[in-house]
Amino acid sequence: MKQQLIKIMENTIRKEYKNIAGMTIMQNGNLVYEKYFNGCTESSRIHIFSVTKSIISILCGIAIEKGYIDSINQRVLEFYPEYSVKRDEKTVRKVTIRDVLTMTVPYKYKFNLYKKYFTSMDWVKFSLDLLGGRGHIGEFRYAPVVGPDILSGILARATGRSVLDFAMENLFAPLGITVEKNIIFNSKEEQMLFYKATDMSGWVADPTGVNTAGWGLTLSSTDMSKIGQLFLDGGIWDGRRIVSEKWIAESTTEQSRWKQHNLPYGYLWWVDEQNNGYAAMGDGGNVIYINPKKNMVVAIASFFKPRAKDRIEFIKRYVEPIFDCVNLQTDVR
Repeated sequence: MKQQLIKIMENTIRKEYKNIAGMTIMQNGNLVYEKYFNGCTESSRIHIFSVTKSIISILCGIAIEKGYIDSINQRVLEFYPEYSVKRDEKTVRKVTIRDVLTMTVPYKYKFNLYKKYFTSMDWVKFSLDLLGGRGHIGEFRYAPVVGPDILSGILARATGRSVLDFAMENLFAPLGITVEKNIIFNSKEEQMLFYKATDMSGWVADPTGVNTAGWGLTLSSTDMSKIGQLFLDGGIWDGRRIVSEKWIAESTTEQSRWKQHNLPYGYLWWVDEQNNGYAAMGDGGNVIYINPKKNMVVAIASFFKPRAKDRIEFIKRYVEPIFDCVNLQTDVR
């Protein structure tokens, strides 16, 4: 029965979720499934798009725990004292780290200014320049690309190090995750190749060297599952405290809500009310899904595809039923 369900799931992936590169499943701390598709292997590194946001959230929690940042209630502009704001832009002066983490910041743009963002020389300043407008602090406004870099800029300034260096020491290296280098694009063609690559281990940075916060990190599905397991285990990895349990609880509890789609949101994590779970989700169907009720982590790395099919629906329909009643010591890779 178990093998039959696995076969159905994998056939469904090949027919309906063709852009999946790899999937790893942990349950009760055991690796119960690992499979790669589209010529990928365990060494492949895939651009995980907005899953990067959840990694930035973790790093913010670590930076607070270590005293680099006092509180998420600090105002953003405290970290940018040289940045000048027009007298009538009172809203901008009030924006806090918490507002950026919960996607409740107003921006001046109606549609994402991707071309101007990518061709600007300073993505953090570009985001700061677009703070404000007619919206109000506290209203949910999802910012896919333009905006979250404010947080990576804060991390770099607060710690005195690049985001990648800080992440390697305090998150990636302890979990056995390798992210080799900063990736800086010299052309649009290089950026397009990056989206399709499987052999680039790194984190995109702007021309000033600040790593992106809303996209740009490459990981394997195994790397992603480690992040999920870290959270499922309350921030402990191999007996070492990596991130505080309090931060995990706050990050994965509803802090705001996208009313248009009735989706609860934490600190750059999506909240699954039904299962008391949560997920990091990125374009193309990249996801780290944590279900505490089933003590399960599902990590899926995917190539970019416009309007990719919902991975959470896929997990609940095809993945979870397989592992509800199996012998958890059995490796089904």
